[in-house]
Amino acid sequence: MLSFSYRLWMLPLLVVLGWVGLLPTSQAQTTELPLLPQPVQATTTGQVFTLSRHTALRVGPGLSAGPATRFRQYVRQVSGMVLELKPTKRRTDVLVLQLDSTAVPQSEGYTLTIDQRRVTVTGHDEAGVFYGLQTLSQLVPSGKADRVSLPGCTITDYPRFPYRGMHLDVSRHMFPVDTIKKWLDVLAFYKINTFHWHLTDDQGWRIEIKKYPRLQTVAAYRDETLIGHKRDLPHRFDGQRYGGYYSQEEVRELVRYAAQRHITIIPEIEMPGHASAALAAYPELGCTGGPYHTATFWGVFEDVYCAGNEDTFTFLTDVLDEVAALFPGQYLHIGGDECPKTRWKVCPKCQRRIQEEHLRDERELQSYFVRRISKHLATLHKRLLGWDEILEGGLPPAATVMSWTGEQGGIEAARLGHDVVMTPEKQVYFDYFQTLYPTDSLAAGGYTPLQQLYRYEPVPAELTPAQARHVRGVQANVWTEYMPTAGKLEYMVFPRLLALAEIAWSPPGGRNYPAFLQRVRTHDAVLRAQGVVPSRTYDWLTDSLWASPAGLPMLQLRATAPNGVIHFTTDGSAPTPQSPVYQVPLSIDRSCVVQAAVFEGATQVQPLYRREFTLGLSTGKPVVLAYPVAGSYHQGRPLWGLVNGVAGSPRYNEGQWYGFSGTDLVATLDLGDVQQIRTLGTHVLNYHWQKMWPPTALVFAVSTDGVHYREVYRHTQFPANGINPVRATIAPVAGRYVRVTALNQGTIPAGEYGAGGKAWLLVDELYVN
Repeated sequence: MLSFSYRLWMLPLLVVLGWVGLLPTSQAQTTELPLLPQPVQATTTGQVFTLSRHTALRVGPGLSAGPATRFRQYVRQVSGMVLELKPTKRRTDVLVLQLDSTAVPQSEGYTLTIDQRRVTVTGHDEAGVFYGLQTLSQLVPSGKADRVSLPGCTITDYPRFPYRGMHLDVSRHMFPVDTIKKWLDVLAFYKINTFHWHLTDDQGWRIEIKKYPRLQTVAAYRDETLIGHKRDLPHRFDGQRYGGYYSQEEVRELVRYAAQRHITIIPEIEMPGHASAALAAYPELGCTGGPYHTATFWGVFEDVYCAGNEDTFTFLTDVLDEVAALFPGQYLHIGGDECPKTRWKVCPKCQRRIQEEHLRDERELQSYFVRRISKHLATLHKRLLGWDEILEGGLPPAATVMSWTGEQGGIEAARLGHDVVMTPEKQVYFDYFQTLYPTDSLAAGGYTPLQQLYRYEPVPAELTPAQARHVRGVQANVWTEYMPTAGKLEYMVFPRLLALAEIAWSPPGGRNYPAFLQRVRTHDAVLRAQGVVPSRTYDWLTDSLWASPAGLPMLQLRATAPNGVIHFTTDGSAPTPQSPVYQVPLSIDRSCVVQAAVFEGATQVQPLYRREFTLGLSTGKPVVLAYPVAGSYHQGRPLWGLVNGVAGSPRYNEGQWYGFSGTDLVATLDLGDVQQIRTLGTHVLNYHWQKMWPPTALVFAVSTDGVHYREVYRHTQFPANGINPVRATIAPVAGRYVRVTALNQGTIPAGEYGAGGKAWLLVDELYVN
C-alpha cells in the first residue's frame, strides 16, 4: 500500500491573495498591473484614463512621430479602435510624449504617468519613449471597443542589461520576411533590443552575396531534409529539395523595420566551421577540394574552411564587406564554434601556416583565423562577436564572447576584461523540450521548462563586481532543426521569451514565479491578438522526486492551472473525476504505476501523466562511484537517482541518466546485509549520433565482505539504437555488496560522428533483487 505524508500547500492561495489585493498594499500594487517585463517600480492610483479615437497627441521636441504611430497601430490591432492622435496644445485628454534625460537618467529608461486627464511618457531618449509606449500598450485590453479604460499609475522603469537578445537560426529552416517582421514586433513589445540572425551554416546559406553568385544557386539549397530526430537510425529523408535566401533588399528592409522598433540586427556568418554549404559552392576553399554537399541533416561536420589557403580569407573578407554594409550595428558575429581540427591536422597548407606563423597547434591556428578576421572587421568599424570557442588559443582584442557551452567561457572572458553575453545552452536554448511528456512535439533534446528558465541568473556569482560589469546581457537561442513551420517555432519560443524578457530587463530581486505565471496567462490573449500562438504547456502537471529517510521514493505532483484538480491512480488505470484527489506527496513503497491527470470539473484538460516505479533490494541503498559523473548528466548531484526505482526515457532529458565521458562506470552498492540475489539489471543508451556509446562490457560482481568479489554476470551485446535494457536472472547467490562495471568505449571510432572524441556512457537505474 502507498503511504502519505501530510503537508500544507499554501503557495497558490498566497498568490491569489496577493493578486486580489489582500496582501500588504505595496506588494499588491506591484502585481496588479499585468506587465511583462516587470517594471522597476510601479504604483497604482485608482484613477482611470479613457482612451478613445479622439485622444489628442502632444509630441515634445526632439521626438519623431514613429513611436506614436506604432502605438496607434497596436491599439487598432487589438481593439479595432482607430486613434486620431491629432496634435494639440489645448485638449486635456491627451497623450504626451517627451524627452528629459535629467528626470530619467538611465539609457532606454522612461516614466509613465496615467491620471484621469492625461497619459505622459517621459523618456531618457527616443528608445525610452518607445518602451514607455510598449508598457502603455500592455495596459490596453484586447477586444473590440470604441474606448478603453487605462488604470491610473506611476511607473519608473529602465533596463538591467543593455543587451537583451533573441537568436534565430534560418539555415536549417527559413521563414518569410513578413513572419520575421511579426516576430520583431513582438520582441520590441517585450523590450528585446537585439535580434541575432544566424544566416549561414552547413544546411544552407541564407544571405545574398553579389560577388559570389554560387552562394545563391548552390549553397542556399540542400537536396533533402532529415525526417525525425537525428538520433533515430536508420536516417530517413523527405526527398524534397529545400532552400532559398534573403536578398540584400529584403535584408535592408528588415534592418530598417527593426531599427524603427529599436532593435539591432546582428548577422552571423559562420567560420571556420559549419561551412558545408559554402564549400559545396566553392570547394577550393576546403582542405581536400571536395566534392562537398550542403548538409541534409544536423550535426558537426569535419570539412571546414582551409586556414592555410589565402583564397579562404579573400572569400570571407569579401563576404564580410557586403554583409557589414547591410547591417549598421557595431557587432558582426562570426560563429567560431564546433570547428573540428581533423582536416587541418593533415592538410599541408594548414600545417605550413602553423609553421610560418609559429603556432603551437591547431587550436592556435583557429585563434590565428579568428584574429585575422577580427582585424578585417576593425577596418569595417565592426566588433567581432563569437561563440565561446573563440577563446581557444587566445582572444583577439575587443572581441565579445557569447557563452553558450555553459557559463565558464563567459566567466573566463570577463576575467580577461572582455565583454560577455550569457546564453548557456542548458538554461536558455528554446529548441529544448518544454515538457517531459512523450506526447510533446519533437525537439532537439534537453529540458528547459518555463520555470527553470525564469530562475536563470545571467551574472555568475564567481565574478567580482568589476568583472560582472563585462556581462552586457543575456540572449536566448533557437535552432530550427525540428521547427519547419512558423507555428512550431512560436510554440517553442512563446511564452519562454517572456521569461527571457524579464530576466534581461527587470531587477533580479523582484522575481516571483507564481506572480509571473499569472501575468503570462494574461499575455496569452495579448500574444494571440498579435498573431502569435504560444504554448500552454507551462500549466501541465509536473513532478519531483526525493528520497524518504528510508531511501524510498517520495513523489510530489504539481499543477499550476488555476481551476485544475489532480486525480490519480496507482494501479496503472487511467484516472477519472472519481479517482482520488491528489493532496499530499506520495511515499512509494512498492512497485507500481502512478497515473494522474488535471481535471476541471468532469473534463480532463491536460495530457495524462505517468510514472512507473520498479523497486527492489537496491532501492535507496548507498552507492559509491569510482569515477565521477560528467557534464549535465547529474554532475554534482546525489547518486540516489541510480537507485530510486525509476528508469530513464529515450529522450534522456528527465534527469534519470548518469553520464561518463571517456571513463568507466564502476558503482558499488551496499545492500546493508547479506541477501539472496537472483536478478540484476540496468539500462544503457546507444545513440551514436549523440556520441553516446554502449559499454564494451557490462559486468556484475557480488561480495559478502566488500573486499572479495565474484563475477556473476557479463553482458556484451547492445544492438538496439536507443535504450538497451539489461535484465539477468542468475542462480541465487549470497551477497551484501554488488559492483557494477561498465567499460567505456573510450574514443569514438573513425568514420563515426564525433570521431576521435570521448564517447559518452549513459546508464540509469541499477537494479538488484
